[in-house]
Amino acid sequence: MTIQLYCFGESGNAYKAALALELSGLEWEPVYVDFFNGGARSDVYRAINNMGEVPCLIDGDLHLSQSGAIQDYISERTGKFGGRDSAERREILRWVLWDNNKLSGVAGMTRFLINFLPEDKRPAEVIAFNQGRLLNTYKILNDALADNDWLVGDSITNADLSCCGYLFYPEPFGFERADWPHIDAWLSRIEALPGYKTPYDLMPGSPADRA
Repeated sequence: MTIQLYCFGESGNAYKAALALELSGLEWEPVYVDFFNGGARSDVYRAINNMGEVPCLIDGDLHLSQSGAIQDYISERTGKFGGRDSAERREILRWVLWDNNKLSGVAGMTRFLINFLPEDKRPAEVIAFNQGRLLNTYKILNDALADNDWLVGDSITNADLSCCGYLFYPEPFGFERADWPHIDAWLSRIEALPGYKTPYDLMPGSPADRA
């Protein structure tokens, strides 16, 4: 049975799960959720995912939300991206939790406020505060990659797939790859992997569709 991933192109969290699926070689298909018109809050969708969030993976009787949990399931199914031993698995988890709190959680909101709200409703002070927080976050990530091709071990893992999620989006939110050379090189390594696709090539839905 083909795995289904409920997602939409603008979601960096959905992209983390979609990219893991694509690179894993599992058979899967995206199912579009019309997030900006309330699709994730509908009764129909909440019957699929009671948390009312995107992404959600369906594999047979399994309904699984939260990108980190979905990535872990993909690793369980395929043996990929999950680390070689317990020490690497803990280190991967450490980066996934760090990303959710320090990187994706702030970058995703900042990108939304700058790009998906009407200009007169954009909270300038909140945006500036978030961008200040993100500078330290990017420095931590850039320093971690200074002497390492990947965040954990010698190949791509869920640590990389989690932390890269929002950094591939083209909309401006204060992140410039050229400012962070080790991050830039790391993103280039991910782009060079067989099967890599950009968010809007991998999942349905983009700002252009709503223009």
